[in-house]
Amino acid sequence: PTVHPQYRAVIRTYTQGMGLEVAGDNAGADLESGPEALASLIDENTMLVIVQYPDFFGRVYDYSAFIESAHGKGALVCVVANPTALGLFKTPGAMGADIVVGEGQPLGIPMWFGGPWLGFFTTKKSFVHKMAGRLVGETVDNRGQRSYVLTLTSREQHIKRERATSNICTNQGLLALASAVYMSVLGKNGMRQVAELCYHKAHYAAERLSQIEGYGMCFPEPFFHEFVLCCPKPAAEVNAHLLEHGILGGYDLGQDYPALKNHLLIAVTEMNSKADIDMLVDALSEADHE
Repeated sequence: PTVHPQYRAVIRTYTQGMGLEVAGDNAGADLESGPEALASLIDENTMLVIVQYPDFFGRVYDYSAFIESAHGKGALVCVVANPTALGLFKTPGAMGADIVVGEGQPLGIPMWFGGPWLGFFTTKKSFVHKMAGRLVGETVDNRGQRSYVLTLTSREQHIKRERATSNICTNQGLLALASAVYMSVLGKNGMRQVAELCYHKAHYAAERLSQIEGYGMCFPEPFFHEFVLCCPKPAAEVNAHLLEHGILGGYDLGQDYPALKNHLLIAVTEMNSKADIDMLVDALSEADHE
């Protein structure tokens, strides 16, 4: 239930009619429990376990023990990761994940009112031949210069024909190129600096917002750049007030989790300034005294 509701909706769409059971897809479940609560849902019939890192509510967990337990029952584990967070936190690969996917928009892609963006998909080497899409590898040409080529071409359409796994090709390659440039310019240290900016700005915002009467943090767990804010009134009303001040508020969690109708999911990134955060705090403080 702590995986993005839209991701879970896609899974339901793909699995309906296939005879597969989706366990744990319950918006009314105990949202305060951590990964250990999912362990009871895993048995020898479990094919794949999906967790989000950080989860939909912004919380950061170390899934190492959980993944080891899932592997012990024969299940694969897919981690939906925020790529920016990986510049600061333990990577899913280090935890033992089999598959890692995620939204690539934070890697230098503008918001663009919802798209187009791109996703990333990576696996352990033992699963590479089952991946969809073309794979590009790095090699050296006959002059000793670095070059890039299609690799593992036995997966390609000119060899495998109708059994090829490379038949998912879209214009998202343009966005992948933009992200590659973004990451190349930033480098490893730059990616970490972006992650640190997100982390510290979000924690500054959380501290300031928690000082407003009637507001507070919903979950005690560590978080990255998103957190759940408890409000003294329905989140929809809070957002309406913020909009009057020219501020797009947080995500109204009551849309997906009825029990959280008074809760906002707040996101703070490297693009938000201290002045932006202070303006949000001032607007909510004013709402508190209306």
